[in-house]
Amino acid sequence: MNFIGFLSLQRVSIGSLEHVLPIIIAVSFSVLFIRYGKQSSNPKVKQNLFNGLTIFVSLTVFLYHFYHIFFKSYDFRTDLPLYLCSLMALLIPIFSYYRKYWMFEILVFWIIAGTLQAVLTPDIAFGFPSFDYFRYWIVHLGLLSIIFYAIFVLEMRPRFKSVFISFFALQLYVVFMVTINFLLDANYFYLNEKPNSASLLDYFGEWPYYIIMTQLIIVPLFLIIYLGFYLSSLRKSFKI
Repeated sequence: MNFIGFLSLQRVSIGSLEHVLPIIIAVSFSVLFIRYGKQSSNPKVKQNLFNGLTIFVSLTVFLYHFYHIFFKSYDFRTDLPLYLCSLMALLIPIFSYYRKYWMFEILVFWIIAGTLQAVLTPDIAFGFPSFDYFRYWIVHLGLLSIIFYAIFVLEMRPRFKSVFISFFALQLYVVFMVTINFLLDANYFYLNEKPNSASLLDYFGEWPYYIIMTQLIIVPLFLIIYLGFYLSSLRKSFKI
């Protein structure tokens, strides 16, 4: 077995090169991408950059699922793009095209809180150079780049009540996933069982305690995220 073949059979471990390197690349890309967008004085260029990145992320998910449907095995109980980050990746071009504020105030908390956790504790069964590996990082790191572009280039900011709007929207998603899991005997959004890889859920006990604990910390976590925006606005107001 060659080295590449060996890598593709391994689950990505936290802190490995397969984990750290994509993050470094994505951070470097995002800084340059956002800087270029901010320096452009043409609103159309800014919007086209935004649209292009969202389409790229969304197309990656489409291609991944088409590939598995036609060339690999596909199990509706595990493979549908219903996990929160995959679903956001499919819908994110709608947000970039219409730029509806209510979509931003939901997505900003979902992406920063949820996607960032997925980046820190990746759940990737097959590492580099598998399609799943590239799909995972493009989706999760891409979503973060998109939302930070909206914040720093398009200058979109959440309100205090956005915390609760985002929270209640998440509850609707959870109810939808509970229904889907019941109908398909599935585990979307890890509502019936924790992921195989290490995650923050490991500190919250077994089912159903980790679900209860997660629900209890969502609003405080969203408030911490909002605090960053609030302090930034205060700094601008007082020109600190």
